[in-house]
Amino acid sequence: MNNDLTDVAGLSVGCAADAAALTGVTVIVCDKPCVAACDVRGGGPGTRETDLLNPEMTVEKVDAIALAGGSAFGLEAASGVMAWLAERGRGFAVGPARVPIVPGAILFDLNNGGDKSAVATGLYRDLALVACDAIGGPVPLGSRGAGFGATTATLRGGHGSASANTGRYTVAALAAVNAAGSATIGDSARFWAAAYERDGEFGGLGLPGAMPPQALVARTKGMAAASTTLCVVATDAALTKVQARRLAVMAQDGLARALHPVHTPLDGDVVFALATGRIPLADPLVDLVAIGSEAAHCLARAVARGVHAADSSVGTAMPPAWKDKFG
Repeated sequence: MNNDLTDVAGLSVGCAADAAALTGVTVIVCDKPCVAACDVRGGGPGTRETDLLNPEMTVEKVDAIALAGGSAFGLEAASGVMAWLAERGRGFAVGPARVPIVPGAILFDLNNGGDKSAVATGLYRDLALVACDAIGGPVPLGSRGAGFGATTATLRGGHGSASANTGRYTVAALAAVNAAGSATIGDSARFWAAAYERDGEFGGLGLPGAMPPQALVARTKGMAAASTTLCVVATDAALTKVQARRLAVMAQDGLARALHPVHTPLDGDVVFALATGRIPLADPLVDLVAIGSEAAHCLARAVARGVHAADSSVGTAMPPAWKDKFG
């Protein structure tokens, strides 16, 4: 087990970044098309093909998901993934034609100090092609992929992932953490997600004995549309589109357990849900409760792991990394 999204058999993850531009792309590729859904909670989302994931829409499965920095410029990453899949004969069949189905979402990292001169000239499409060529596992953590140039209210953001097993099903989550709020409690090194930590995966510091003064005061970056945490949760269970949608909704609680504040007008938070369909549900209601609950836990852990593993910060526009401040 890698303790990441690739523990769900049938999913591969690739990352690419531009160090000068301080931005990047994460690609999740399904070995075979997966049932998919999404839930958007932030007030400033940037998405592509998410309407297609509504339960009443015709197409039920996707070939990949693209996550990127760059605000709306980053939506072009999905075009790169489509091209890569088309070369391999992948896609939804419409007569003799095949159209790869690649929903995507973006976060805002345009003001983090990087050289953004190439964002409008194919940067994200090119990065997506590199990320596709790099797919596999384990998932790289910290300043990688779509989380490369990410920030939070107090610390550098990052790229995190975590997994668990319900006893019958594998569940996992991935997050590119660029939140308007904070992943740590007040000015301390402790993470809001500490109650869900496993095996010291983000420092093993636990929760404070008493909540520090001012810890519940909402601190944000303060800039409209300059944030967003992008998430994917996945399971090897066989879910319908309706059930996958419920999984995405339940998993959003993981963000509420890991970030404060969350789902603000400054964020475009989105959770995609993927189901590879390898294991039938034994009890549709009971099993979905267990899968959704574990997905929320995994997502909270993924957020904390991403921030905890972030590289030392570069440039004056980036806040310190967790390791810079707390070592």
